Amino acid sequence: MQKLKQHLITGARRGAQGALRAVYPPQCICCDTLVEDHGAICPACWPKVPFIFGLCCDSCGLPLPGQDDGTPVQCDECLTLARPWEQGRAVMLYGDKSRQILLGLKYYDRLDHAGPAGKWLARHAKPLIRPDMLVAPIPLHWLRFVKRRYNQAALLSTALARELQLEHCPDLLIRTRNTGNQDGRGRMGRFANVADAFAAHPRQGARIRGRDILLVDDVMTAGATFAAATETCLAHGAASVRVIALARVARRE
Repeated sequence: MQKLKQHLITGARRGAQGALRAVYPPQCICCDTLVEDHGAICPACWPKVPFIFGLCCDSCGLPLPGQDDGTPVQCDECLTLARPWEQGRAVMLYGDKSRQILLGLKYYDRLDHAGPAGKWLARHAKPLIRPDMLVAPIPLHWLRFVKRRYNQAALLSTALARELQLEHCPDLLIRTRNTGNQDGRGRMGRFANVADAFAAHPRQGARIRGRDILLVDDVMTAGATFAAATETCLAHGAASVRVIALARVARRE
């Protein structure tokens, strides 16, 4: 009986998925081209998405010239700017196509972007993973959350944790004040803007002590937001903190 019930449920799901595909055929998440599966990128757009492969900075994920021989290396920025976290990675560089994916998720309710992004994040996060790791997103201030109705970083962290079967806490941290947008601020301005802007959630803070934490966000620019959130985790007894972003903004000299 149980097998029959499971068979019926599976059949119903497949039927629903088939109906959904008939009404809303899968399209490339970067353009309107039809593709095989929802969340896929078409062959024309794929080469234009600046995925990060090969040698990269072990602290921020920025791609570096040379061959990856397994030895941790750092970019010039991370050599001169101390990072409070242990390691960092990013899936792609911030560019035209990646910006399109990010803005769709962040501002245009393209929640369907979170699924494929979670798979990309999981693949790039593998060097960061530790046993019994706890995954958490960078939080939004409640005023911004009410306006947007969801936290894009939490969607990404949920998908990542599901892919890697890791424990996930979407409200591990809270943003104690509305820091606004970081756009247009210089490096020092970004760090000053988010200083002391995070705290452990009153009901979740005990989960930090002694744990290896993986923080997830959509974009890393100067790393100020990750730094402030990392310092909060360390202040509450985290064993270590690692970070990953969907996109990394390359600094222009």
